[in-house]
Amino acid sequence: MRLPQIQIRTTDAKLDLHIGKPQQHIEQPEATLHIEQPAAILEIHTTRGVLKIDSSQARRDLGLIGPIEATKNAAKEGQQTALSGIERRVNEGRQIMMSAGKGQGRAIMQNIAKQNYGPHRVPFNIKFVPSIGSVKIDYTPGTTDVNIERREPIIDAKVNKPIYEYTPGKVTGTMVQRPNVDIDVIG
Repeated sequence: MRLPQIQIRTTDAKLDLHIGKPQQHIEQPEATLHIEQPAAILEIHTTRGVLKIDSSQARRDLGLIGPIEATKNAAKEGQQTALSGIERRVNEGRQIMMSAGKGQGRAIMQNIAKQNYGPHRVPFNIKFVPSIGSVKIDYTPGTTDVNIERREPIIDAKVNKPIYEYTPGKVTGTMVQRPNVDIDVIG
């Protein structure tokens, strides 16, 4: 026995597609930035150094003294000379008194004259003028205080949004060949 057979033939569909590509454009503008740096506050306080030089003793050693001190020195020296002169005359008077009547009249006077007016030796030595250490120096150093106040920068940043453009793609199609199914029964 022979069974009938079914024969199926298909024809595929054919499409013609036109695809328009999508377009995308992204742009990121730079941020708007404003930076300001205020100047730091700087304060400097100084005290002066003090240098004191006392050369009065060196000036005295050289014989350079003021009028008031010169007058005091001269008065003191005059008083001392006057007292030593009185002492000398008293001593000479005693010598004359003690030897009076002993037959030495002229010899005593000659001895006294030789003591007062004879050659006198003056000691000689090297003298440093002015004396060592006669100039006194006193120094007080100055000070410097520095204060710095740091100031923060002022930063103003504005982020700009991105510019985004998008054009979607388009697909169009046409049917070039329609699908078909043929069924035949054989036999």
